[in-house]
Amino acid sequence: MSSEAAQLAVRTLQKARNAARSALVWGYEQRLGRDVQAHGRLPRHLGLILDGNRRFARASGLQREVGHSFGADKAHEVLQWCLELGIPAATIWVLSTDNTSRDPNELAHILSLLEREARNLATDPRIHANRVRVRAIGQHEGFPPQVLAALQDLEAKTADYDGMRLNIAVGYGGREEIVDAVKIHLHRQARAGLSLDEVARTLQPSDISAHLYAADVPDPDFIIRTSGEIRLSGFMLWQSVYSEYYFCDVYWPGFRRMDFLRALREFQGRERRFGR
Repeated sequence: MSSEAAQLAVRTLQKARNAARSALVWGYEQRLGRDVQAHGRLPRHLGLILDGNRRFARASGLQREVGHSFGADKAHEVLQWCLELGIPAATIWVLSTDNTSRDPNELAHILSLLEREARNLATDPRIHANRVRVRAIGQHEGFPPQVLAALQDLEAKTADYDGMRLNIAVGYGGREEIVDAVKIHLHRQARAGLSLDEVARTLQPSDISAHLYAADVPDPDFIIRTSGEIRLSGFMLWQSVYSEYYFCDVYWPGFRRMDFLRALREFQGRERRFGR
């Protein structure tokens, strides 16, 4: 056999193996989907910590900005998966308060992606057909005016919708959220004429919960973090006291529907105790 024929035979064999592997993966993913839907119990509120964009880019030999772009595209995919399964609410953590101190060029790229995606969501047929209410939560002071305008337009266009709730956590930190909630409560009690001693004596956890960024959405049942990091890094600190956690080794841009379904199947197999 000539070398050309041998190389052709090897490539043909590789294609056949890849096709067989793809068929097996597809079949496994379909079975996972049926199992998850048959079980029926899904999170009322799913938290997603989108981690690993830069490491994905580095591992792929790409510039870090490309990793963020791939990550934004992946968020669109995961939104579709949530809609298909009928998950009532999701919060995706896009940018933390700590991230806002990153390299200015990288931060500018992330914010430009945020503006682009907000404008895309504002005209996305899926958002309007499914009546998805979208809200940006976090501290947005210092964001460029065009980014704020895009987020405000998206919120305004979906404000009256009664379908899935989608929170985009950007410029978000769990400690900052709690501090902001305490400040609001203190200011309101002061305007009502209460002294600091009176406020301290009557303070209840529900007073803080009432002033969180997304106070009208149930606490997250289930939180998924990609990239292999096993920590929350401040994500919804107050609300996650009874959440179930799932840590996935894959970087966010490489997060597959199969990974998503595996996580949900894991959630369905857990017994939630709520501290009892």
